[in-house]
Amino acid sequence: MISLNNGWQFTEEWSEDFLLGKGQYEEVRIPHTNRMLPYHSIDSGSYQMVCGYRKTVNSPCDMEGKRAFLQFEGAAHIASVYVNGEEKLTHRCGYTAFRVEITDELRDGKADIAVKLDTTENPQVPPFGFVVDYLTYGGIYRPVWLDITERTYVEDIFVQTPDLETALVSFELGGDKKGGSRKVSLLDMDGNTVCSTKTDEDRVVLKAEGVKPWSVDEPNLYLCRVELEEGSPKAVVFGFRTAVFRSDGFYLNGKKLFIRGLDRHQSYPYIGYAATDSLQIEDARILKEELACNAVRTSHYPQAQSFIDECDRLGLLVFTEIPGWQHIGDEAWKKQAVKNTEEMVLQYRNHPSVVLWGVRINESQDDDEFYKETNKAARELDPSRQTSGVRYIQKSSCLEDVYAFNDFSHSGKNAGVLPKKKVLRPEDMQKALLISECNGHMFPTKSFDKWEVRQEHALRHARTLNDAMADGEHAGLFAWCMYDYPTHKDFGSGDRICYHGVMDGFRNPKTAAALWSSQGDERDVLEVSSSMDIGDYPAGQIGIVYVFSNADEVRLYKNGQFVTTLGAKPYKALPHSPLAVDDVVGDLLKTNEGFTGGKEKLIHECLAAAKKYGINDMPLKYTLKLGWAMFRYGMKYSEGVALYGKYVGDWGGSATVWRFEGIKNGKVVSVKELSPNVDIHLDVRTSSYELSEGDIYDMAAVRVRVLNAYGNVQIYHQVPVFFEASGAVELAGPSASTLEGGMAGCYIKTKGVPGEGNLKISCEGCESVNIQFTVNVK
Repeated sequence: MISLNNGWQFTEEWSEDFLLGKGQYEEVRIPHTNRMLPYHSIDSGSYQMVCGYRKTVNSPCDMEGKRAFLQFEGAAHIASVYVNGEEKLTHRCGYTAFRVEITDELRDGKADIAVKLDTTENPQVPPFGFVVDYLTYGGIYRPVWLDITERTYVEDIFVQTPDLETALVSFELGGDKKGGSRKVSLLDMDGNTVCSTKTDEDRVVLKAEGVKPWSVDEPNLYLCRVELEEGSPKAVVFGFRTAVFRSDGFYLNGKKLFIRGLDRHQSYPYIGYAATDSLQIEDARILKEELACNAVRTSHYPQAQSFIDECDRLGLLVFTEIPGWQHIGDEAWKKQAVKNTEEMVLQYRNHPSVVLWGVRINESQDDDEFYKETNKAARELDPSRQTSGVRYIQKSSCLEDVYAFNDFSHSGKNAGVLPKKKVLRPEDMQKALLISECNGHMFPTKSFDKWEVRQEHALRHARTLNDAMADGEHAGLFAWCMYDYPTHKDFGSGDRICYHGVMDGFRNPKTAAALWSSQGDERDVLEVSSSMDIGDYPAGQIGIVYVFSNADEVRLYKNGQFVTTLGAKPYKALPHSPLAVDDVVGDLLKTNEGFTGGKEKLIHECLAAAKKYGINDMPLKYTLKLGWAMFRYGMKYSEGVALYGKYVGDWGGSATVWRFEGIKNGKVVSVKELSPNVDIHLDVRTSSYELSEGDIYDMAAVRVRVLNAYGNVQIYHQVPVFFEASGAVELAGPSASTLEGGMAGCYIKTKGVPGEGNLKISCEGCESVNIQFTVNVK
């Protein structure tokens, strides 16, 4: 494959002159968004146009006896490809790859390529025709390649693994379809041959003893290579694994595994869909490492091969689906959806991470005749995987193997999920039930919302995940969603953003992200749902807050004194339940006041009630108990008030320092301290400091937070932040943004030259930070 990502000309207005190569236009590099966009209040019409791309392609070799193909990984949404002024192909899906042969058009080793790209919401193609709850952007936003082969070539390879040591390899030849005998080899990722055979057939079974299976914990990968006596070879990456959904859940390699994941869109601030492989890889890493997911749903369309490749490498299960959102169009539209199904399966079926095909239009009504066709297409092209389809309706007709259900039943005070018998028809109860979405629009939450809202957002994720894991009826749960995303005017907040994510658009974590992060064990997690500053609470009374941690236990200290070991674990089915901080008195009455026995117990109980209800609103029984305690132990009213102020109210005294310690195997592994503090600084995290430049540009994601001296995000520090790039890097987006919830972000990209680059980040009240990047030529 030869990269064709540099040196394109672009116009926002397609014309005959542009097609014929007349005039000079803006030069762009792929991936490209046809319109750079703001973070807030995006006009969905701004990127809708019929635009054009053109480039002269030069063959790098003598084409005698060879064939040449242009391959586009993704162009949104209707792409008409012209070669030397003649239309060769029109592709009607913005989310799948396509290729066109240009062998005969390469005259003297070169050809003029033009792409007429309709980026409008054209009702002829999915997902369009009605409303859509996400922006669909435009541009040639995934890489473009020139593939030069011999006259005979291996066009496709498909590897199925019916067990953990067997590879059923089928392949198809293209071109002259000769080539003599074929050598089929399985290799490890170091290039060592595991086994090989020669065959005259296009299908062979290989036994590979001693290979290691692919799993979420050990994602072992292998290579299948098919070589021809005469013709071009091909190789694909795969993994030995079995993945089966049964009535009681999901089984990976014969072992039951609860799917725990988030839904993901493929959009980014400013650049829309036009993200380089490095950003795609970073999202997969965040899901696996930061959010402790074992799965992701690519809602609501197939996503970049580089993203799925990284899911393969990391051990992240994938549920991918055809483009669509609620609407089903006419017969031509349905025919295109079936074609989309075929393209999705053919292009992604070797990925071991992909365990389920979504062959329904997301949240559509039943249409059995239509969905018989999509199911048939998927099963014929890939009999090794099961099918599903996302619906929000109960008792739906289920032609698929897995009933994927958007369970939005949880309102905060009821059960987290519906029981299986309320979702599936009796005749479908033998099928698996998978939650494909929950939460989301039921409780939109901004990173700058007050702490009670952010905490409730996290607890709703805890309840839904806990209840789905507890009932033994769900194969898994995908929560909506990974990060906030822009949307159409029909949805979202007034700024046309759906604040449904556990992260903001720049992938900065909200409180809910801590709930997800704490479910893993690979890194130590300890976060608190509130800053515990008394000014955030009515009358200064700190309510019940929660700690999200994967420690064995968490200990609470107040001003250096041990208070208690947090004990309340309300969500028993979770690997690590959030811990309620419902006692801030603990041992302090014994330590500081010398109270023991019944006196300590009674006064402790009364102070806890005062904390929960307020001193003036305590239920009568606690008021009577307090009165009895004062009478029984000869306490003065002033002494009672002093105890309240010291252990509950905390008003008017010196600021409290709360300290939480996470303990594993008897050792402190994580610490979180909370106290009012105005000694703030910028915390900057970048996805990479080493960037590559060459036949395609590179990018890095930069996440910015303002922290205090204790390392806590300053939620209310919402001021402008400024970005200044220099040297070998430039900004992909504006030079200024606003901290939201104390957080922001930007993207930098390479400029076509190697060397050193710098990003200066500054904001009011903080010392500026300079990030150094090294750009290498690959």
